[in-house]
Amino acid sequence: MQARAIGELDVNVQRLGLALEPNGDPSESEGTLNPASARTRDGKLLLYPRDVARGNISRIGLTEAVADGDRFSFRRNGFVLEPSAMYELRPSPGYGCEDPRVTFIPALDQFVMTYTAFGPQGPRIAVATSKDGYSFERVGKLVFDKPGMHIGDDKDAAFFPEPVRSPAGVTSLAFYHRPMLHLSAVDGRASIPIIERMPYDDRESIRIGYIPLEPALKDPQKLLDVCESELALAPDGNWGSLKVGCGTPPMRIDEGWMSIFHGVDVIGKGARPKLRYAAGLVIHDLQDIQKIVYRSAQPILRPEDESELHGIVDNVVFPTAIDPRPDLGARVFDFYYGMADWSIGAGRLTLGGGPGTQREPAESAA
Repeated sequence: MQARAIGELDVNVQRLGLALEPNGDPSESEGTLNPASARTRDGKLLLYPRDVARGNISRIGLTEAVADGDRFSFRRNGFVLEPSAMYELRPSPGYGCEDPRVTFIPALDQFVMTYTAFGPQGPRIAVATSKDGYSFERVGKLVFDKPGMHIGDDKDAAFFPEPVRSPAGVTSLAFYHRPMLHLSAVDGRASIPIIERMPYDDRESIRIGYIPLEPALKDPQKLLDVCESELALAPDGNWGSLKVGCGTPPMRIDEGWMSIFHGVDVIGKGARPKLRYAAGLVIHDLQDIQKIVYRSAQPILRPEDESELHGIVDNVVFPTAIDPRPDLGARVFDFYYGMADWSIGAGRLTLGGGPGTQREPAESAA
């Protein structure tokens, strides 16, 4: 979609430091990273990290926030999902429940979790729901079976919190997703030269899927029935040129639906080129979410700290959770992100200004 300037948007990002790191437990021996977040009905902040055991076996944990001034520490409280469904298990290493996002959807009166179920078919998007944010029940895998839809590896999904009108005019629940190129799923680094020759719109991009609301209200299984999917945000030449994907679930602000997304660039050449995962801001029109009204011309967060530069996968900041902080200001949001696929960092996003002339964001560190 063609972006149009929404006007002045002052964006400030502050690093708040480490939120969570592996504690020595075998369930976290290969990292605790890429969390979802939610506020319970009584306002308590929860984080749901991806905990990775030896062999790249992933579970979705539960942690409860403990206030520490205007920030939080987190206390572990077990797991909300461990691999048990057939679409989460396979004989070879590397399986489980990965990279959750959680959105409370008032129309359903439920917390809806999307996560990557890595099983015998590879990565697929799965859904679980909860009434309280503590106990989740699996619904199943999203079904993409309509003509023209991508059927295959898919990940990085997150729901919008409110029903919207789909491109076909149907009141629907909308969600981000990122269909994967088969060649990158097989060998990501070897595929780089091929991807760099592809048009940007053909590279791995953020799409928006639509699930009709009325059937989902009557039958929980209909929450899996994807009826439309449209390209929303593709890589471009500024940054995130290799691929882009969903980061945090969208938040409503005055200008539209705001989300922090991730983009991947090649930063080294040679036999083993290096990749960099950075984060940027995207805002969708409130009424027509396929329209992008703002996209960061440059990342708002790049790997810079040691914990972001070196880990299981180097040069990674990977935002997955966002928490509005009205106690600190109407346009203040804490966000949580994976650092080098090993630990979790916290950041604070502050938006100033409003409609006017776009202004480049600037990073700042705590």
